[in-house]
Amino acid sequence: MSQENSQRAPLQNVIEAAQNLDGTLFDRVSALIDKTRTAVAAQVNLHLTLMNWHIGRMIDVEILQENRAGYDQEIVVSLARQLTGRFGRGFTRDSLYRMLQFSQVYPDPEIVVSLGRQLSWTHFLALIAVPNAQARQFYAEQAVASRLSVRALRDLIGRQGFERKEIANAQTAGSAAVPADSFLAPYFLDFLGLPDAYAEQDLEDAIVRDMQSFLLEAGDGWAFVARQKRMPIGNDDFYLDLLFYSRPLKRLIAVELKLGHFKASYKGQMDLYLKWLNRYERQSHEEAPIGLILCTEASREQVELLELHKDGIMVAEYWTALPPKKELQERITQIYHQAQERLARKQIASAQNESAD
Repeated sequence: MSQENSQRAPLQNVIEAAQNLDGTLFDRVSALIDKTRTAVAAQVNLHLTLMNWHIGRMIDVEILQENRAGYDQEIVVSLARQLTGRFGRGFTRDSLYRMLQFSQVYPDPEIVVSLGRQLSWTHFLALIAVPNAQARQFYAEQAVASRLSVRALRDLIGRQGFERKEIANAQTAGSAAVPADSFLAPYFLDFLGLPDAYAEQDLEDAIVRDMQSFLLEAGDGWAFVARQKRMPIGNDDFYLDLLFYSRPLKRLIAVELKLGHFKASYKGQMDLYLKWLNRYERQSHEEAPIGLILCTEASREQVELLELHKDGIMVAEYWTALPPKKELQERITQIYHQAQERLARKQIASAQNESAD
């Protein structure tokens, strides 16, 4: 069979299956579109996963052959710099280390091919983070059998489903052969070399909007004061993401949302905001303002509360009037991924419209 015919065969099967369905023209065309999207997504994800596996294997072999195990960081950093310069995003040092780990965790390429037909690269990222091989196999089997979305797989892992041997409440992605969220993963957009899937400011704005609603719902006695609160200091203007007032605490609550992990510099920035609020916004009957920094990537400092011991008030007392810390951690991560997906969909739709024109 020629290469052209081999490429047409899967699509021909999809066309014939759609044409043989009962229903209106709209139903049959819709089925064709859905089935084609699923087939394309499956192929894209499989090729992307295999490419990442082979990159990881090539790095691993290079390190072993050159007998430079102690210099793996130097090798990866240099390669990441060169690849990013040529191909753009998607080949950072951290990404290459994940590919290396992927090839080590799954040394058999046949297993990668088998799983890769049903799971996305983002699924594998969740799986390689599981240190126990038996548990990893369990989660992979559950992801395939129940067609779990990436979010549902992460939730299952987080709930220690292997230890409990249960998958109750794990949401599936429906009847699609490939979970609906896998095709629009940022990794796919990076690999295609498209312009940024979203502007950082757009992503921050989306997160701030969703977090504002969540905090008002979850915060006990919270009142919204301002978004992007302007703070003129000298010749510079600073802007606080969100400002609330807590009736139980009788104080202003400054909230900053950051992309990525917590950085030490964030504390100094929040200190400046709190001092400004204390001087210019605090009323005579109120306690000193407090600050809350929310980071989108999981870390032990994901939710960082400042001014912990000010006026003799302990952190435990703050949390009685704030949303539970665990709930904040889970919600900010969920909001971040939802905002990414919405903006990615918008980017793809915009690119399709430009192509049509």
